[in-house]
Amino acid sequence: MTIRQLLTLSRRSRNLTTSQSLRRLSASSSAAVAASSSTAPATGPPPPDAMIYDRLAEEVKHKIKCLENPDSRFLQFNSPHPTLTDHTPILTFPSTRVTTLPSGLRVATETNLAAKTATVGVFIDAGSRFETDETNGTAHFLEHMIFKGTEKRTSWEMEEEIENMGGHLNAYTSREQTAYYAKVLDKDVPVALDILADILQNSKFEEKKIERERDVILREMEEVEGQTEEVIFDHLHSTAFQYSPLGRTILGPAQNIKTITRSHLKDYISTHYTAPRMVIVASGPVKHEEFVDQVKKQFTKLSADPTTASELVAREPAVFTGSEVRVIDDDIPLAQFAVAFQGAPWTDPDTIPLMVMQSMLGTWNKNAGGAKHMGSSLAQSVGINELAESMMAFNTNYKDTGLFGVYAVAKPDCLSDLSYCIMREVSKLCYRVSDADVTRACNQLKSSLMLHIDGTSPVAEDIGRQLLTYGRRIPVTELFARIGAVDASTIKRVANRFIFDQDVALSAVGPIQDLPDYNWFRRRTYMLRY
Repeated sequence: MTIRQLLTLSRRSRNLTTSQSLRRLSASSSAAVAASSSTAPATGPPPPDAMIYDRLAEEVKHKIKCLENPDSRFLQFNSPHPTLTDHTPILTFPSTRVTTLPSGLRVATETNLAAKTATVGVFIDAGSRFETDETNGTAHFLEHMIFKGTEKRTSWEMEEEIENMGGHLNAYTSREQTAYYAKVLDKDVPVALDILADILQNSKFEEKKIERERDVILREMEEVEGQTEEVIFDHLHSTAFQYSPLGRTILGPAQNIKTITRSHLKDYISTHYTAPRMVIVASGPVKHEEFVDQVKKQFTKLSADPTTASELVAREPAVFTGSEVRVIDDDIPLAQFAVAFQGAPWTDPDTIPLMVMQSMLGTWNKNAGGAKHMGSSLAQSVGINELAESMMAFNTNYKDTGLFGVYAVAKPDCLSDLSYCIMREVSKLCYRVSDADVTRACNQLKSSLMLHIDGTSPVAEDIGRQLLTYGRRIPVTELFARIGAVDASTIKRVANRFIFDQDVALSAVGPIQDLPDYNWFRRRTYMLRY
């Protein structure tokens, strides 16, 4: 019911009540003239409907008055409180349907009839951490070889089929997960699913193509080594999780790439590409029952080995070691470094507070400017004092551990001040946190999460990742409720658990002679308060 209708009903009810009161008053006056000794009857209450409409009208007027004269805190440019809140899109968010087949293969769909394209993906609980030192790089090598031809299609026929549909076929490999996905028009979902089933079950892995792809991967490795940020985080993992599976790189060492054979690829598929460790996802204008029937027909050759990735992780858990890696290279104009603490695994209750803490520390880039208007005090300090070219907080989660820290790029003569600024703001989370900063960070995190799942491909990726890590898709309403439950006391508690007097891992590359030593960083994980 609109505001205009409520006000109209209120006026009608008041007119009705007034006329009834006048009639009662007239009747009582006549009775008083006839019998002066009798007492005039009291006017009765208005009808219930009129009372309800009056209350509604008063509430509407109060809301209008609030809109005309809003609370001053909502007008402050740095206020974390939203001026308007509409949860209708969140409450009507499409639900995710999941079906588990007898083989253990999970099929998940999220229907969005408004979309004109659909994304079909196969997400596998396998990555570089499930390799050995001798086979490190096999998962990434397999990602390249999976598109090089099957018993049904040659690589050229596969490319032509995808291009004729106007689709996009891609894959990626991480330390714990591998994904193969296709984005196509809604009518081409069965064809895309057939291609994915074909490459995962019937790839030929010809020796000639393996040798050709070996050179491609070696060139890719050279390109990655030129991307300093990638090198920084590879070094960070290698030192933080040294002698642990998570310390291995995704591409693997060059020597392994030169020696990987067809048998290595086949063994990796038979061991890790099993039905219980796979999730097949479709997002877009798809029907769940039809998609499940198609999966049953297409994926018939998968192994039903019940061994899960969590069991393999339990055999070789990641062990965090406080340490550092420094590579001095004066040919690089800018110094880059990352300092990290041990973080939380995916299923840890403190994962959400760590995400809020990451949002509180924020990101900043010199090209963006506007440092003094940033909500993050770290971004303000770095930007106003021109201490860095860029900086960002990161929070990386794995099955049994994680990494939480800050990555920065700066000129060599700014490293000392920048390091002090970073460690001051990080350690300050343990004892000085305002409710306004937490509210602002929670709002930013919610916005970031919603933007992250804008589109069928991000939605499919989010479904696959959550089913592999949590075993279910967390509804947006539940996720927002968890974020909203974080307050200043929660941040302090979690910071004292993961940051206060804890070991750090440090990775640095470039002209880093002025970067403080490891003990300097370690001493600034706590504050001496008397």
